[in-house]
Amino acid sequence: MARRTINVDVLARVEGEGALRLVVDGSVLREAELRIFEPPRFFEAFLRGRSYTEVPDITARICGICPVAYQMSAVHAMEDALGIVISPAVRELRRLLYCGEWIESHVLHMYMLHAPDFLGYDGAVEMAADHPEIVKTGLAIKKVGNAILKLLGGREIHPVNVRVGGFYRVPTKRELGALREDLKRALEASLGTVKLVAGFEFPDCERDYDLVALGDAGEYPFNAGRVVSNKGLSITPPEYDAHFEEYHVKRSNALHSRHVGAGAYLTGPLARYSLNSALLSPLAQQAAREAGLGPTCNNPFRSIVIRAVEVVYALDEALRVIDAYEPPDRPFAEAPLRAGIGYACTEAPRGMLYHRYEIAEDGSILDAKIVPPTSQNLPSIEDDLRSFAPGWLSETNDRLRHLCEQTIRNHDPCISCATHFLKVDVVRV
Repeated sequence: MARRTINVDVLARVEGEGALRLVVDGSVLREAELRIFEPPRFFEAFLRGRSYTEVPDITARICGICPVAYQMSAVHAMEDALGIVISPAVRELRRLLYCGEWIESHVLHMYMLHAPDFLGYDGAVEMAADHPEIVKTGLAIKKVGNAILKLLGGREIHPVNVRVGGFYRVPTKRELGALREDLKRALEASLGTVKLVAGFEFPDCERDYDLVALGDAGEYPFNAGRVVSNKGLSITPPEYDAHFEEYHVKRSNALHSRHVGAGAYLTGPLARYSLNSALLSPLAQQAAREAGLGPTCNNPFRSIVIRAVEVVYALDEALRVIDAYEPPDRPFAEAPLRAGIGYACTEAPRGMLYHRYEIAEDGSILDAKIVPPTSQNLPSIEDDLRSFAPGWLSETNDRLRHLCEQTIRNHDPCISCATHFLKVDVVRV
């Protein structure tokens, strides 16, 4: 078999810019690289010298699909540094806000970006021509997630109602109650989503991942817990830097991350589910069983099923919070300014997100560190390509390209939130 070089030069309609390169020598895969060439945005540097009160609104701009995770991670870290203790009611509202983000983000990925891979379409537009009801269902569920963000966050994208200590304004019981019927309809539709995606055909691809997520919190994790792994790790967020390190590779403007002494690790739905599946609501656990999921999952192609189960959980959890809601006496808590360092980890839809801030006595930011899920997952994504692609080398160039693209899409990296590759060059020698 001839030597082949497959270059996917540009990733179109993505939150970022990247490329894929495969070099195949006969029946041997020589290279598999995911290249990130988006210019750095220097958010950490932008934060230095700013007031701690500005950080939640600035970090929310890092991502248009998961702004809550960035915003809330910053808020938790500031509260850790300043010694702010929030009320139980505010804590519950934060879980509800996360529910909204998980719903809209997971549904966007499943219906618009990932399902076309399994149903044989180039994209959601082509899929909608033959399956309009599938697309309409996805948009209807996503709309409910957006409604939660708008009510609690002030708007659907880059929320502005979140502040250190709580919210600028909290909703009334009536305002939350107005969401119930739409949530119940979306929950029923989400159960259908689980059945839909569970019926897809999945490649038989599994790996022994080092899975890392929040856990040990007595609840399915959004924004609380220890950092745990399936390999025995159990640490607090302040210990994160001692166990994980970022590093630079020449082919990427995005930093990579590794588990010190262990190498690549995976965060995201597979990790979250495999480490916490027993903490899902009974309805979500039943949906998982009926979809054929066990208590753990190591096949990244089945991540779409886990996301569907997490949407069921998020909708179920949203209804629980709304039904039990009693407005707090005050929408936010405060504490005197002091110098300190704050740490936080939360679960963005795509995986665990780490923030660390050093605050001066006047409340200004001296230093900031943000480790997104995608930078943590990049080494594992490349390891997926190196592990799975050798089994596909007998496929045509187009089929091989598609399977490798799908391997990347399994993890919904932020650089490929709307993944379609514009140009593919195949060089045969």
